Amino acid sequence: MKILIVEDDTVLSLLISRMVERLGYDVLDVVSKGREAVSKISQLNPDLILMDIMLEDDLNGIDAILSIRNDEINTPVIFITGNSDPYNKERASETNFSDYLIKPVSFEELSQSIKGIIHS
Repeated sequence: MKILIVEDDTVLSLLISRMVERLGYDVLDVVSKGREAVSKISQLNPDLILMDIMLEDDLNGIDAILSIRNDEINTPVIFITGNSDPYNKERASETNFSDYLIKPVSFEELSQSIKGIIHS
């Protein structure tokens, strides 16, 4: 499985990358901006996107996924975010996400989430 990680915190992106590799999956790329994520998703065609909501530019993770959904790209998305508030989760539900994990995410949580997508 090829995974794109979208995370603006350098330490967290490295941690998530290592977890993904430890699970035996390939990290296609790690990006920190919403617009860059939209471009990379189109270019790389990942099997799964791990997406933060708050990013470095003016396009947040929810809007980035809504943008690719408008292009009829239905890649599964796991939001990994520090935003546990109902407003962001409600907005994220418009993207038809596969899972919504709250930081900090443990290895077990990420493993279960990805396995749930593979077996669905």
